[in-house]
Amino acid sequence: MYAQIKYIAIVRTIAYNISVKTRKEMLIMAKTANLYARIEPDVKEKAEMILDALGIPASNAINMFYKQIILHKGIPFEVKLPSGPAIPDVNDLSEEELEAMLLQAHEEIERGDTVPFEEAFAQLRREYGL
Repeated sequence: MYAQIKYIAIVRTIAYNISVKTRKEMLIMAKTANLYARIEPDVKEKAEMILDALGIPASNAINMFYKQIILHKGIPFEVKLPSGPAIPDVNDLSEEELEAMLLQAHEEIERGDTVPFEEAFAQLRREYGL
């Protein structure tokens, strides 16, 4: 009889602990919030491919990012413009300036004054800190 009472007490304790745990889980689930953000499709696709390879759902990665913002009290990485000369913006050029640049480029091609693709981009990365 004593063994039965002890057994019932143990079962009740386990049942209580499970119900407490379930209630806590339900409270945690109830405290989630939705986040809607517009992201460039190619950026989303590339990032999600990496996250999939790591086995991390996008929602977990976003949650980790937000926790790092809280921990660092700001963006958890350096946000700054690249050092070096300013990257030219074709929208800031006048029609004459753009035409002059295109003519100069055409003349360089005609003279054979060119560099291989890989070298040109490596030089751009060095000059603009990309």
